[in-house]
Amino acid sequence: MSGKRFTEAKKLVESKKLYPIEEASALVKKTATAKFNEAVEIHMRLGIDPSKSDQQVRGTISLPHGTGKSKRVAAFVEAAKEAEAKTAGADIVGGEELINEISQKNIIDFDVAIATPAMMPKLSKLAKFLGPKGLMPNPKSGTVTDDLAKAKAEFASGRVEYKQDKGNVIHLAIGKVSFDSDAILANLNVLLATLPVPKIDSIILSSTMGPGIKVRL
Repeated sequence: MSGKRFTEAKKLVESKKLYPIEEASALVKKTATAKFNEAVEIHMRLGIDPSKSDQQVRGTISLPHGTGKSKRVAAFVEAAKEAEAKTAGADIVGGEELINEISQKNIIDFDVAIATPAMMPKLSKLAKFLGPKGLMPNPKSGTVTDDLAKAKAEFASGRVEYKQDKGNVIHLAIGKVSFDSDAILANLNVLLATLPVPKIDSIILSSTMGPGIKVRL
């Protein structure tokens, strides 16, 4: 990444310094110079072996101050539960017809997918399409459930899903630079306290367009 804005922002960060979490939460706001409300992103390299099934990291967490982004929720449900899903506030509701439509058009217009257990065998048709995008409902993430109202409310606000990538890194947006530094810090602390990982090798905090800030573990 280059440009005058980025160059000036980079001068605010000492490249070799490991910043205390409180200082990093405040500094990330100062290094955000784009003309839009950038996301605050965390990138965590895990000290585990991703080839071992018992060391796969995936789950969800409720951030106390949310992410600053409203999410469109799709509910894949059987016909008898469509009214319930709509009442719960799901933005898109459907069953087999919705699954077939997405399969044919390969178009996604939602940020979170929730499904009832009964719909999962039929939704498997979209696994190869939704899976790589991190949108395939999964019991471990709380997106396979019969409690549609609870799931919709949680995921539309501050509940986010995390998963390590092939490089053994978790990338996650934990707020917006418009948040005050205390809110960013609170979200970050809850994430680190909840994440079920025995070892984290490194943490980088940044805004969408800003330089990386190394956080002291």
